[in-house]
Amino acid sequence: MELKQLRYFVAVAEELHFGRAARRLFISQPALSFDIRKFEEQLGVQLLERTNKAVALTNAGFVLLEEARRLLEQAEEVRRIAARSAHGLAGRLRIGFVNSMLYRGLPEAVRRFEAEHPAVEVVLREMNTIEQVHALQRLQIDLGFAHWGRFPAEVHSEPLFSEPFLCCLPAGHRFARRRRIELATLAREPFILFPRSVSPHYHDQIIATCVEAGFSPQIRHEARLWQTVVTMVEFGMGIALVPAALGNMSGERAVFRPLASNPYESQVLKLVRAGEKDASVQGFVEYLALQARVSP
Repeated sequence: MELKQLRYFVAVAEELHFGRAARRLFISQPALSFDIRKFEEQLGVQLLERTNKAVALTNAGFVLLEEARRLLEQAEEVRRIAARSAHGLAGRLRIGFVNSMLYRGLPEAVRRFEAEHPAVEVVLREMNTIEQVHALQRLQIDLGFAHWGRFPAEVHSEPLFSEPFLCCLPAGHRFARRRRIELATLAREPFILFPRSVSPHYHDQIIATCVEAGFSPQIRHEARLWQTVVTMVEFGMGIALVPAALGNMSGERAVFRPLASNPYESQVLKLVRAGEKDASVQGFVEYLALQARVSP
């Protein structure tokens, strides 16, 4: 099987017309028809049903189409990496990240890293902690930034940095002008929080913070993303405890205030495969740490 045969098949399968597919491929229609017949003979299956008026995919053709597209994409990726390497470039650094990393200097670190290291193309993939672990195991990402969890032996975790929780209040809240918030004064307030199924670590940490202050929070609403939590606070739907990085979110309808007592912190972990020695991985971590003004 040749990549040319896959390209020809995909063109006919997408156009469902040999004439249009031939023009798209810049070859003659008879040559295209011959190659498709030869391809079917090699596979031992009929991929296309042909009549004088129409072309349609068989069940085998429909299945092969998705696989052919995937293989052609992979082949193009190999070609692109080889071309970049021939010019002194090295390929891709695939990074998984939790949503809040957007407010912890990740975009700025990517721009600076790529500008100063054209050898590496950085690709970001938003994932929760569990998804990052699975992606590392399946070699789908090279580096992850996540929160606490239980990790298998093949995934190495290392604390990157920690930050306190802030109280996020609607701008019109009666405590919005206070410099610090005594958490106990919020015991009767409606809270907005992650469902425990989405983030057990954050959920339990915030509950524990409130319990330390002497009350169990009244969880009125639940949201899956920090931006959604803050947006709901902006609409006056409740209050929330959020990592300090969220204080960088722009907007005038919510305020972020430090807690007078803050027993727990939000921690970001670096996740890599055990034994990882890729210099670009460690190099990017250093850039991110510099961007966040902490030590790696």
